[in-house]
Amino acid sequence: MSGWEPVREGRPSVTVDRAEALRYLGYAGQPISDELSGRMEDLFAACERTCNPAFVYRVFPLAPVDGGLALEGSGVVLPGTDIARHLKGARSVAAMAATAGLASERELRRLSATNGLDAMVYGAGASSIAEAASDACNAAIVAEARSAGFYTSWRYSPGYGDLPLDVQPSIVRALDATKRIGVTVTPTNLLVPAKSVTALVGLFDEPREDRRSCAGCSCAPYCNLRKAGTPCYR
Repeated sequence: MSGWEPVREGRPSVTVDRAEALRYLGYAGQPISDELSGRMEDLFAACERTCNPAFVYRVFPLAPVDGGLALEGSGVVLPGTDIARHLKGARSVAAMAATAGLASERELRRLSATNGLDAMVYGAGASSIAEAASDACNAAIVAEARSAGFYTSWRYSPGYGDLPLDVQPSIVRALDATKRIGVTVTPTNLLVPAKSVTALVGLFDEPREDRRSCAGCSCAPYCNLRKAGTPCYR
């Protein structure tokens, strides 16, 4: 696709979304003591100091193959009916990976060996940062797609629907994500650091019916298109 660099990388400046982290912890409005609240805030602040969020993405032409869809030139094959439905009509696909960083993995392991509660709270904060890095990457994809005249779908990750986790190794290889942002894959197809995400975003010639509003869009805080009054669905 003319106008697209082969690989894009980013090191977004993000913080822990306290409300989101509390949701990860199962918070449903129950009282929290001042002592526990202070302890959690200390751990969220430590998470912000130690995490080094990063992302990488690349756009590939999309082609049908036996058994699913292929990202041309990448070695990535996407099996399953759900991803085929999600990408129906897409001209190409942005494959992405985002992470809270290797330092978060080391700190989470240290805390897991010393204090289970601290590890759980820190992990929730790191999950929030990984999600924010994913949102920032998604917003960058949307902005570049619009500059090239394309519209986007919402991101879709391995493990959703019938798209298996075993596509993660090929996505990580296609993005050179191990070298670029330190993300690897275990033999059981889990990502390391654990607070990492891979996903796919379709690029379309026409607006998607499921992208008609900025309301509720997780990319909104990072989206320059919205700020400029030219959102992706127009």
